[in-house]
Amino acid sequence: MNRISIFAAALLTSAIAFAAQAAEVRNIVIVHGALADGSSWRKATEILTRRGYNVTIVQQPITSLADDVAATNRVLDLQTGPTLLVGHSYGGMVISEAGDRPDVAGLVYVAAFQPNKGESLIGLASSKPAGGMNIRETKDGEYLYLDPAAFPADFAADLPKDEAAFLARSQVFAAKKAFTEKASEPAWKVKKSWAVVATRDRSINPDLERDMAGRAGSDVTEIEASHAVFASEPEKVADVIDAAAKELSK
Repeated sequence: MNRISIFAAALLTSAIAFAAQAAEVRNIVIVHGALADGSSWRKATEILTRRGYNVTIVQQPITSLADDVAATNRVLDLQTGPTLLVGHSYGGMVISEAGDRPDVAGLVYVAAFQPNKGESLIGLASSKPAGGMNIRETKDGEYLYLDPAAFPADFAADLPKDEAAFLARSQVFAAKKAFTEKASEPAWKVKKSWAVVATRDRSINPDLERDMAGRAGSDVTEIEASHAVFASEPEKVADVIDAAAKELSK
């Protein structure tokens, strides 16, 4: 490719990115965290849908970071117009990778990891341990899960007992590989971002959430809630996502 072609391609990419930022953002794509699935986002999704947004939830396999980014890209490919990408917990690792697409207008991290280049989930989590330490290995040593007996206290302490128990029973096991893979250059370095800090989180240390959001320059909202803040405080989380979409649409 000659210099003129390279310059033209760069101009086209910049124009697409600018259009994604400038157009009204009506698409919201949510990437759930590990040890849960997308159905736990139902309440927040219904609130956002009533507000006129087109909401889609990625049901990624949590087999590797690359697999989960690919699953997210397949959902993003179905959107028409710019998209606001939302990630919870491990989902923050995924949106940091997938969010560099020109059709992604911005990023919202909900009690989520916001990695820098070269960081892994396990490395970040170990740097400031959380209150809950009840992760277990499957017999084959390949996957991780949260002890169902500890799940309500560690993941969803502010949900009704029956809801927390159901989340424990339906949790999606996470491949060790997904937790140990290192991130590439994160999209938050070039995209506007927002972060929800769950102040009673026992799965990710709230101070770690604050530190990661601070270095990313994210607009931060603190909510007194557990790691399952999206389910226990769906209106407040929806408000953050709604405000982000509106700001990107200006």
